[in-house]
Amino acid sequence: MKLNTNNNAYIIIYSAILVVIVAFLLAFVYQALKPMQDANVALDVKKQILYSLNIRDLSDAEAEATYQKLLTKVDSIGEGKERKPYIYYFKVDNQVKYVFPMKGMGLWGGISGFISLNEDKNTVYGAYFNHESETAGLGAEIKDSQEWQEKFQGKKVFDEAGAVAIGVEKNVEDAKKAYEVDAVTGATLTSNGVRDMLRDGFKQYEKFLKEK
Repeated sequence: MKLNTNNNAYIIIYSAILVVIVAFLLAFVYQALKPMQDANVALDVKKQILYSLNIRDLSDAEAEATYQKLLTKVDSIGEGKERKPYIYYFKVDNQVKYVFPMKGMGLWGGISGFISLNEDKNTVYGAYFNHESETAGLGAEIKDSQEWQEKFQGKKVFDEAGAVAIGVEKNVEDAKKAYEVDAVTGATLTSNGVRDMLRDGFKQYEKFLKEK
C-alpha cells in the first residue's frame, strides 16, 4: 500500500521524527565539543589574568605554561554563602602579585576584569577589562585599548583615610590622580560602570587588603 505523503498525519509524524533526529544530533555534537569549549574558556580566563599582570602576546601553549609557572595559590575569603570570588596569588620577578576578578554592568551589558596589586595590597600592578557588548570605538575601548588599561598601573586602591578610592572619572582632579583614571572619551556610562565595578569589587576584599 502506497503511503499518502499529502496526509496530515504523515506530515506530522515525519516532521516529529526529523525534529527528534536533529535534536539528538545537536545534543551529541554539543556533548562532543563541550570539553574543548570548556578548555578554551578556561584558557581565555588564564590569558586575561596574565594580561592583568602585564604579560601579553603569548601563544596558547606559552600562556598555559606561563600561568602554571607563575601561579602559587588560588584562594577565597569568607565562609559558606559569604565566600567571595577567588584571589589568585602569583610570583612575578620574585615579587608577590595578587589578582582579583571583578564583575559589573556597562551601558549595554556585563563588564568584567582582573586587577593585579603589588605585595603592599594597595598599588595596582596591572589591569585588564572585558565586556559582553559595548559600542565599538567608545565603551569597547575598555577592552580594546591597552593604553587605557595601562593608565591604572601605579594607582592606589585606598585613599589616605583608608576608603576605597580607585575609580574612573571625567577630568580627574589633581588631588585624586593617585587613585583615579580619566574616563574613556564618549563612553561616560561604561566608564561609570568600570568605576562602580572597581569600588564595589575591592570593598568585598577590604578586610583582606588591609591585613598586613
